[in-house]
Amino acid sequence: MLPLKFLNKTATLGTGARVDQRLNDTSYRWLNAPRWYLWDGGFLLLAQAQGVVPAHSHHAIQIVISLDQPVAVCGQDKNWLKGRGMIVQPDVVHSFDCSGAFGAMLFVDPESSEGVWLRTLLTENITVVPDTRLASSVSELRTFAEQPFASMEAGALIRHFVHALSPGPPPLRRLDPRVTTVLNRIQASADLRVSLDTAAEMAFLSPSRFAHLFKQQVGLPFSRYMLWRKMTRAMFAIGSERTIADAAHAADFADAAHLTRTFYQMVGMAPSVLMRGTFAEIASPFSLSKQATNHQ
Repeated sequence: MLPLKFLNKTATLGTGARVDQRLNDTSYRWLNAPRWYLWDGGFLLLAQAQGVVPAHSHHAIQIVISLDQPVAVCGQDKNWLKGRGMIVQPDVVHSFDCSGAFGAMLFVDPESSEGVWLRTLLTENITVVPDTRLASSVSELRTFAEQPFASMEAGALIRHFVHALSPGPPPLRRLDPRVTTVLNRIQASADLRVSLDTAAEMAFLSPSRFAHLFKQQVGLPFSRYMLWRKMTRAMFAIGSERTIADAAHAADFADAAHLTRTFYQMVGMAPSVLMRGTFAEIASPFSLSKQATNHQ
């Protein structure tokens, strides 16, 4: 595991102008200092917050586990579902009401082995997890929140509660190895300026055939996936860079404004909100599966 690096951050645009850390169009606010455990591709957040995060969509499987009172999530139908455990499928438009609860939020890569396993069990866009299924996760999370050095390490904790929500044996379904090859190359690269043509060459396919295969396997167009990867890398970079502009540059965004627009679209909030609290950089707790499905 990578060494933990805890930092206190203040958001700026890099021009000396301070960024307003309040959300301009919502009542969302932190009620304590959030703790972020970030890797290139996702995060675990421990925090207490109040207010509603407006409608947005992202490519991660989102898991929320409250350690006290219920939270609420709604989809495009505006039907609010309440519970102490919530799971939102990737690429689903949703809003989130923190309800003043203290708990954990986790972004799981849907292309990881754990993500594929979890998705096979999800039949709805938004799933309320029964309290009985949450018992072991709530216990471990509470210990981690209150006595982090007496608990299991962050990566093991993350895998523990994803597995606790994914009973039964892992599924046989895996990504096509040609798509997995491209995803691995993208995640290992420092440069996220990867074109569809370049990705198709990695997979030894024509651009049109690769574009079709990629959307079929991953669930969204290649260009949209690359924007998501840039956004997750920016989230990771925010933990170590001094400004939003620096994080935008590190993640291959055109500028801080482009990064901010993408954050609102995919996370429902400004990147400056992420720069509150403390950060720990950890190794990714998930891995891409290597077993293939049948080629189509």
